Amino acid sequence: MINKEELLEFMWCNSYKPLSAEELAESLKIADRSAFGQLLRELEEEGKIVLNRKGRYGLPQKMNLVAGRLQGSPKGFAFLIPDDPAEQDVYVKNEDLNGAMHNDRVIVRLYRHLEENRKREGEVIRILKRANQQVVGTFESSRNFGFVTPDEKRLGYDIFIPKNEAGGAKTGDKVVVEITAWPEPRRNPEGRVLEVLGQKDQPGIDILSIVRKYHLPEAFPEEVLKEAAKIPAVVREEDKKGRRDLRHLPMVTIDGEDAKDLDDAVSLEILANGHYYLGVHIADVSYYVKEGSLLDEEALKRATSVYLVDRVIPMLPPQLSNGICSLNAGVERLALSCLMEINTEGEVVNHEIVPSVIVVKERMSYTAVRKILEEQDAELINRYRDYVPIFEQMRELCLILREKRLKRGAIDFDFPESQVILDAQGKPVEIIQRERSIAEMIIEEFMIATNETVSEEFFWRELPFLYRVHEKPDLDDLTELNEFLGIFGYHIKTNRQGVVSPRNFQQIVEKIKGRPEEKMISLVMLRSMKHARYAAEALGHFGLAAKYYSHFTAPIRRYPDLAIHRVIREAQGKGMGEKRRKKLAYLMEQYAEQSSIQEKVAEDAERESVDLKKVEYMQDFVGEVFTGTISGVTSFGFFVELPITVEGLVHVSTLNDDYYQFVEKQLMLIGDNTKKVYRIGDEVEVVLVKVNVEERQIDFEVV
Repeated sequence: MINKEELLEFMWCNSYKPLSAEELAESLKIADRSAFGQLLRELEEEGKIVLNRKGRYGLPQKMNLVAGRLQGSPKGFAFLIPDDPAEQDVYVKNEDLNGAMHNDRVIVRLYRHLEENRKREGEVIRILKRANQQVVGTFESSRNFGFVTPDEKRLGYDIFIPKNEAGGAKTGDKVVVEITAWPEPRRNPEGRVLEVLGQKDQPGIDILSIVRKYHLPEAFPEEVLKEAAKIPAVVREEDKKGRRDLRHLPMVTIDGEDAKDLDDAVSLEILANGHYYLGVHIADVSYYVKEGSLLDEEALKRATSVYLVDRVIPMLPPQLSNGICSLNAGVERLALSCLMEINTEGEVVNHEIVPSVIVVKERMSYTAVRKILEEQDAELINRYRDYVPIFEQMRELCLILREKRLKRGAIDFDFPESQVILDAQGKPVEIIQRERSIAEMIIEEFMIATNETVSEEFFWRELPFLYRVHEKPDLDDLTELNEFLGIFGYHIKTNRQGVVSPRNFQQIVEKIKGRPEEKMISLVMLRSMKHARYAAEALGHFGLAAKYYSHFTAPIRRYPDLAIHRVIREAQGKGMGEKRRKKLAYLMEQYAEQSSIQEKVAEDAERESVDLKKVEYMQDFVGEVFTGTISGVTSFGFFVELPITVEGLVHVSTLNDDYYQFVEKQLMLIGDNTKKVYRIGDEVEVVLVKVNVEERQIDFEVV
């Protein structure tokens, strides 16, 4: 029986013309027509092939069609994000969505009449897979029916609820709705209330709504927990067989104070030749979570741990993530250790990856290491006196690795990070700035070096593997970025072929350092780049200026790391036959797609939970005056960011001292009479006039 890859290869031949299922089966001499029909249906659902109006199958690429996922906008239009990352996004007008909604998988027909150098536009002609079977929103009741306003503004519709389908919901309730009829021209979608979460202002309902909105799993299935319960809570003698004994090494973990899932430990020694001997020891989760087990299936479904503002939704049950797989101090643990000999220029001259048994000697926090190295804290230096020389050597090596990475052109954005502190009821009580100190940099540089080392070895071994890839920006996005940078007198250079290198980006990052426009320009530069993702081939990492890159260092909380641990262990064992290689190559494609999708879901949910609490925190400060920086200027006003990373809008209608015109080319507002100017980077005094938690909106006025 033919497989998907072989069928697609056949259809890519120049001589191929669209054929019916019957004609295809004849041409390929297929005996099992039923299985072949199923294969065609699967490829059609995936958007890899298209059935035209005449009942013949063709390739979308040859029919002026693009398959992908829709990204809606609250303004009604959408962009198609193509399945092929090398393709440019497609703009879809509201009237051309034809009932498709945010996140649906669709096929778009491209308009042929657009001039060259314009963004692609198109129309949805087929919906492959609906994404919003269930929607979270706020219920409002009227006499004969109800409707739900979705929390996800990009859906673009309110949902009509017949009176008998309201499920007892009252006005102001947060509800989960199942859509029973999809939108049509001049008709909203219909639905029924599945679950009433509670009144929207009730404590805890806000974060629960985010959990439901992103379909995050709250509990592990019973059978998965039963499988986890069978795993021993301690390392047994038989578990240590065939492992390198590294229990003697002066090994530490360095993490945030509140971290419970400790994936990585580090050790460092100086060799007789003056080289550094760096050990990065990663929890051997693959020893406990076997391919195809219930634990594995659940881990792949989740693909990542999600860190919301008030809770963690782990990829693995706590018995593993906080227990036997966590590298807790003072207990034996199984690890996969990458041992690297690094010279004084930061080059890895030798390395080996070995299954090991380890004991972490000290559980360090970023704060403690920072205080030892930067503040010379006498109490901490005395308490950890045996490790202080090692921390100093770690700093030395970290700075060597960092300098080498920046020299080759890696892009190093330095965005200020903040953390929202909640009380026991989930109310935000403080927003604190998180600094990126030498302690964070040590772990960051050591993990990058390890990920590159592992990735390069397995690339050259030509084994099925998962890579973390970050492709170059599109030429169109680069042109737009340069138009924006030109306002400030900057320009990203390209070579004669129009190719940009990460070094060109890093040069701008260095020029804007410490300037008022630094954060705004950094954000726009970041948005102009492609989103990093997982792939089964090594396509390079633009941001890190790395040819080979994989995620190896966090298998407790990321599925790709767990997947490549298995490949490494298998390659070190009895080796791989051709059949197994083929199966693994297929699995890596599936893992890459699922992990990339779930990573985006986790990022969106995490960001929304933090933004929600930031807005809620500001409720107590209405009427107070703040000094902030203008972070963005539009035709309707300008955004002001406070030092605690909270952002709000000064609407142009509140600027009463003059009539202001928006000068798009310079991104500024200028007064007709006073010639007063508001531009990015300017410092302004504002008063907080309004906070709308539900809409996530903060309104300022200039003092």
